[in-house]
Order: sequence, then structure tokens, then C-alpha cells
Amino acid sequence: MKNLLKKELRLAMHPTAPLFLGLSAMLLIPNYPYLVAFFYTGLAIFFMCLNGRENRDIPFTMLLPVAKRDIVHARIWFAVIQQLLQMLLAIPFAVLNIRLYPEGNAAGLDAGMALFGCAFILYGGFNFIFFTGYYKDVSKVGAPFLLASTWVFVWIGCVEASSFLLPFSRDFLDTPDPQYLPQKLVVLLIGAVVYAVLTALACRKSIILFEKQDL
Repeated sequence: MKNLLKKELRLAMHPTAPLFLGLSAMLLIPNYPYLVAFFYTGLAIFFMCLNGRENRDIPFTMLLPVAKRDIVHARIWFAVIQQLLQMLLAIPFAVLNIRLYPEGNAAGLDAGMALFGCAFILYGGFNFIFFTGYYKDVSKVGAPFLLASTWVFVWIGCVEASSFLLPFSRDFLDTPDPQYLPQKLVVLLIGAVVYAVLTALACRKSIILFEKQDL
């Protein structure tokens, strides 16, 4: 697994991946739907899989003395590393956001712990939809990404709308940290659990689907 992760980093990673990580700074944009910043990691994963298809990455990897399930594990774990790294890089920008804009975010959810909980759910849904679609047929990358992106923007719309329409979200979650920390910590924890479960399910189902393919 360690060697496959090195291969993902050195040979498979698309050049846009480190660039998109820098878009965590989008949390400094005033009055903006901040969940959009987390979409770009998914876009980098799509580019990696698309570039891999054109460069015949899967056939090359299958020539190595590795099992099919390890190929899936390495790709999804690499995606998880990218997603968690984006989360970590976004934290200082979220802290700075609260200091720069104490009046909050007029466009939706404030840049706080609740936002990161919602971002975890965004990533979990993306992983499940995209990877299960991709490993059903690795020659088709666009359709799974379209479905996963649809989920991402529907979720973003629901979260941002809830900050105006739902009393709990409006009064407790859409507030500057450290206000209402217990409620926000619950949302963060739920988001992390959903992310872990959906990503584990994505990995398990993707392995089953990939092993059925005659490549």
C-alpha cells in the first residue's frame, strides 16, 4: 500500500491538486457560500482519474504485482489524504475569517466548525457517488463526476438555504465561533462519522465492482 500511495503521488496526481488546495483561501472572500471551496478537491480527483484513463494508468498499475483491491484502496486513500489536507489548510483561513468579518456571512453559513461538519458530509457523498461509479467502469469518468457534482451543489444549496430557513441552523450554527460550541461540535462529529462511513462503503463497493471488470 505504501508503494502504491507513492505511485499515486509521483505518477498519478494531477498538477491541479496542489493548486486547488490553495483555494482554501476562498474562506476569506466576504459574503460567499464557503462550502464551494471544498468542491475543488473533488475536481482534482476527477482530473486525476481522467488523466489516468488517457495515460492508461489502470492497465499499467495492473501489471504490477498488486491485487485489484489494493489499487482501489490506494486511490481512495489518496483522495482522503487530499480532502483532509484541504480541511487542515482551511482552518487558519476560517479563524482569520471570523476576525475579519465579525458580522458574519450574509451569503450563508459562517466559516466555523459547523461549516467543516457540513464539508465532511459533502466529501463523504462525493466519495461514495464518484468512486462507485468510476470503478464500475474505469473508462467512464465524466458521468460519475457529473452525478457527484450534482450531489455537491445540491448539498451546498440545502446547507446555505437552511441558514436562512431553519431556526436551529440560523440561530445556532450560522453564528461566529466560539458561540454555541456544543451544538457545533455535534454537527462536526456527525459530519466526521458520516464521512468515515460513506468513504468506507465507497471503498468496499468499489472493490467489488472493480474486481468484476475484465481488464
